[in-house]
Amino acid sequence: MNMAEGKRFENKRKQEEVIGKSGPGKEKRVAVRGKGRMVQEKDEIMREKNKAVIGKIGADKKQSDLCSIFPLCGGCQYLNLSYEEQLKMKQNQLQKLLGYFCRVYPIVGMEVPFHYRNKVHAVFGYQKGQPVTGVYQEGTHNLLPVEECRIEDKKAAEVIRTIRELVKSFKIRTYDEDRGVGLLRHVLIRRGFSTGELMVVLVTASQMFPSKNHFSKALLKRHPEITTIVQNINSRDTSMVLGEREQVWFGKGYIEDELCGCRFRISSRSFYQINPIQTEKLYKKVMELAGLAGQEILLDAYCGIGTMGIIAAPNAGQVIGVELNQDAVGDAVINAKCNHISNIRFYCKDATKFMMKMAEKGQQVDVVLMDPPRTGSTEEFIQAVRAVKAKRVVYVSCGPDTLARDLKEFQRMGYQAKGAWGYDLFPFTRHIETVVFLSKRKPDDIIEITS
Repeated sequence: MNMAEGKRFENKRKQEEVIGKSGPGKEKRVAVRGKGRMVQEKDEIMREKNKAVIGKIGADKKQSDLCSIFPLCGGCQYLNLSYEEQLKMKQNQLQKLLGYFCRVYPIVGMEVPFHYRNKVHAVFGYQKGQPVTGVYQEGTHNLLPVEECRIEDKKAAEVIRTIRELVKSFKIRTYDEDRGVGLLRHVLIRRGFSTGELMVVLVTASQMFPSKNHFSKALLKRHPEITTIVQNINSRDTSMVLGEREQVWFGKGYIEDELCGCRFRISSRSFYQINPIQTEKLYKKVMELAGLAGQEILLDAYCGIGTMGIIAAPNAGQVIGVELNQDAVGDAVINAKCNHISNIRFYCKDATKFMMKMAEKGQQVDVVLMDPPRTGSTEEFIQAVRAVKAKRVVYVSCGPDTLARDLKEFQRMGYQAKGAWGYDLFPFTRHIETVVFLSKRKPDDIIEITS
């Protein structure tokens, strides 16, 4: 699952700002905003604090050799480890959390685990009299300038650099959160891996954008590969990245990409997995585990823009997609039409309540596909799965700890996990995508779990 739009950050007035780098044995100076005092901390203390996240760095390897802002960014917790070590750690984690419930198969890694993110977000700021783009230091609102990231799309990085240059030449003011003044807040780049289509989303504090036509023409001249430019207006005092209003400057206002032979429309707010190479492998496993023979009723819960349900539809009798996000449901309907899928219906509903109403009417489903957020599912949802008498469940998870919790509840509801397969959609980070296959046990096989 990917990550939710509008990542929240803590109040920056309560955060610490690192103002000096330090090597082994040196002191690190930290300024505390709003209190005007200096604090000194030994580098050894900082290393101990970070050990649990980034591991021990070899004495012959400096952090700056790996990435200029590692580990301050916090995005790549495993950047200092070889890819083989990362996969081993993730496999061990899955085995520890899920091994009690079922067999854990070997994790599927990437052949080239770099520059895989097809969605790139950068924050605008102003440092030393120059506009900068980058990311916030983990847990703070301190902006760390970024030129290139080892896990983000290279073309996106090029476009962001160009936008930063244009911001300077067009004398556009970047947004200052402390004073609430300025225009440009963020830039979001989305790229279709299969199609090559590229979307630029400029997030501004107000609707007025001076010389927007000249700005967009200058950007397109430098990057003719851009297929659409969108202005997103976010005037709220919030840590949410995207606002509710948008204006399309150029193109269709969305991009399209292909996945498992189907074509999908992706807007600025759409949830779409950020690693297309690994996602295709993951979804093929999901379809294999669903075991569709052409007559089944399949319910795709947390369906988003309809990716899994649409891919499954040609091999199912009927597909039902349920999603709370209205924009996502709109995209899902369009995606089904674009793929000429006629045996799928989408509902903007709460999946738990939807299934309970189906059960009240005596309706059943054969297969449930579920891809909840990192917080996992709920007891009520799992009870609703049992209520519609689903024979098989394919659970896609981006949080193995919450997955283990939910498997325990599924077991209590009479479902048995048959296998878990890990897919490394997020190399160099601690995150893992996992798919688990569950089937309904016979009533006399149900066992109660007391703890």
